[in-house]
Amino acid sequence: MKSTTVGEGSKVPHLSYMGDAEIGDGVNVGAGSITCNYDGEAGIKSKTRIGNGVLLGSDTMLVAPVVVHEDAITGAGSVVTRDVEPATVVVGAPARPIRKRKARAGDH
Repeated sequence: MKSTTVGEGSKVPHLSYMGDAEIGDGVNVGAGSITCNYDGEAGIKSKTRIGNGVLLGSDTMLVAPVVVHEDAITGAGSVVTRDVEPATVVVGAPARPIRKRKARAGDH
């Protein structure tokens, strides 16, 4: 991790790279997930923001600037190039919404 803040109870496994990111509380980052924050041409780095309660599937690529809002889910291998709305499940390359997240135990 580089230039990244990680919220309380969040998990970032050792095979993931999160750079220039803000990670909320209770986030689970899947193994092999990365933030792609450098454009490679103009030398511009952009931020990635991950909201509370997000689940990132293994090998998710987050192409900054992007916001994954609270309680969203990305499927394994997703390439996220656009903001993900709250409680939305996205999959694919590029990632597209497929449904809303089902309520979890304890949700009101």
